[in-house]
Amino acid sequence: MRDWITSESSAAPEKAAVGCPAFEKLKYLQAEIERVIKGKPETVKLTLVTLLAKGHLLIEDVPGIGKTTLANALSRALDLSFQRIQFTSDLLPSDVIGLSIFNQKNGNFEWKPGPIFANIVLADEINRATPKTQSALLEAMAEEQITTEGVSRPLPLPFMVVATQNPAEHHGTYPLPESQLDRFMFRLHVGYPDKADERQILIDRETANPLDFVRPVMGESDIQELQLMVADVKFDDSLIEYLLEIVERTRTSEALELGISPRGTLALFRAAQALALIEGRDYCTPDDIKRLVLPCFTHRVIVGAHSSSIKNRNREAEQILRDILSKVKVPM
Repeated sequence: MRDWITSESSAAPEKAAVGCPAFEKLKYLQAEIERVIKGKPETVKLTLVTLLAKGHLLIEDVPGIGKTTLANALSRALDLSFQRIQFTSDLLPSDVIGLSIFNQKNGNFEWKPGPIFANIVLADEINRATPKTQSALLEAMAEEQITTEGVSRPLPLPFMVVATQNPAEHHGTYPLPESQLDRFMFRLHVGYPDKADERQILIDRETANPLDFVRPVMGESDIQELQLMVADVKFDDSLIEYLLEIVERTRTSEALELGISPRGTLALFRAAQALALIEGRDYCTPDDIKRLVLPCFTHRVIVGAHSSSIKNRNREAEQILRDILSKVKVPM
């Protein structure tokens, strides 16, 4: 699959993509998911960016707009194992990662893995669980393993958490702490479909569920190979300086109480490489960085305490990041 990566001039990205097995497969994969997720090509593309960059995704939006369907369609199109965990206030960490159960027949404790042992894990309404249960995901998301009873157990690869939360509902919820938010590569807002797309959704579901017709386009080995290819995408030194300047300004901005962590810097770096790969290029551009700053950084920064609500703070964070982007010189 690496055959398509060449040292061709960056002046002809369209030519570099022609006949590229990886690029063509990724196009088919995106099209297969979009058969179910109507009118949201950017959301689907950023979901694939997250997967290829070995990241995790937080989808924050109102109920009923397809958050669960997106995760399910992704796992089916990739022929990967999928588990859905409904987060509630009484959910325990052992309900997520598993536990040892005593077997009376042989007199031994046997390990029973929890639902986190899957390739795609949907953490539905993650902010309804207590901080103790939320923290059960921290090691898994950072190190692709879980440790319990003094034993570290690797998770199946590829591994990706897709978490959802409803921003409009706060009763009985526990806001995600900064340490948890920082482990999500992107926070996305899907949004309502337009009238034409919603009409098509009704037509598609008139007689059957479109999810039942999603065909596997790739498998585990394909995704792992693509994840390796992401690291081969060229990132010019001038782009590194551009990225670091944006990050530094978030740390020195008087409007922000908390800037971007090194984990956030690395997340944007890897995401830009993955986006270039998906679009058939073996190099990154400044536009890749600018396009990904908001979904990658907004949930990581903290604005001043003067904001009256979380919704206002999110909007202010986006505006502050846009202002920073407008002031940082774009490399040629």
